[in-house]
Amino acid sequence: MLVISEKDILEAVTVPEVIDAVEQAFRMYERKEFLMPDRMHIEYKENTLLLMPCFTEEAFGTKLVSVFPGNAAYHVPTLNGLMVLNDIHTGIPMALINGPVLTALRTGGVGSASIRHLTPDDTSTLGIVGAGVQGYYQAYCAAFTRPLKDIYVFDQLPEKIPSFTKRLSIVIPDVRIHAAANPKELLEKSSIVITTTTSSTPVLPDDQELVKGKHFVGIGSYKPGMREYPESLFHLLHRVFIDTDLAIQESGDLATPIKNGWITSDQIFTLGHLLDADEDPASIHQETTFFKSVGMALFDICVSKLVYENVMRKGLGKQVDL
Repeated sequence: MLVISEKDILEAVTVPEVIDAVEQAFRMYERKEFLMPDRMHIEYKENTLLLMPCFTEEAFGTKLVSVFPGNAAYHVPTLNGLMVLNDIHTGIPMALINGPVLTALRTGGVGSASIRHLTPDDTSTLGIVGAGVQGYYQAYCAAFTRPLKDIYVFDQLPEKIPSFTKRLSIVIPDVRIHAAANPKELLEKSSIVITTTTSSTPVLPDDQELVKGKHFVGIGSYKPGMREYPESLFHLLHRVFIDTDLAIQESGDLATPIKNGWITSDQIFTLGHLLDADEDPASIHQETTFFKSVGMALFDICVSKLVYENVMRKGLGKQVDL
């Protein structure tokens, strides 16, 4: 079996390749070319284990994720995990893949897939709310999707921003990175805004003039009690794009607006539906747009397959006997 580390993943694949693999997953989801059982949640005290299996015609596997909120006291990440990729013909485990970087990179690719199709080609400014791991990968992937010149970053803990900026500047040295004093400044200066928080209340101002004409990517809200977006945004939207149908129930950024009548279910479409439709992108670029992601195992399978094939071709990873 091949063990694939964080370093192997980052050497093996490019961001555009990851986005292409994510788009393949969107199309497969739309065409129902997969078997993806519901995520299994196992709660033990304050900790959680998630099991995310998925089958396609070409590969299958399971991502195992542990969420231990108390890990901060041990100076280790709250979220850990790994991906087991199996041979589709025999079921034999082919690879054990680093879970955190796979998740972060594929989720960055998911956000950037929406940017690729819902924003003008010359969009040059990005705002990131949340200077954590996912904020980093969202910005990193977006910089390979649009010709970004400036990125504005806001976090409730300003002390996190210098290290975030330093790390990001290494991988995208031609992009200027700024600390935004507040969310209002970030909105004023950004054409694309990505939120990556676990907030239970909106992290952006409830002001239609500030949110109008921008593209928003919601990454952080993955429970009904979590919300990152204000009411004013939803009154501007002709359509809302999602990654999976489950997003409507799982995220407070969709469940609450529907419950309150700010949007209707008829306005919600998967991004895969858009990719399969023959629609002039210029018409979308004139709209205020919102893409909401909660993730799915199909993304992990498609990106894991890409990683495995590239690692094998480039002679990376480490073979081990079980």
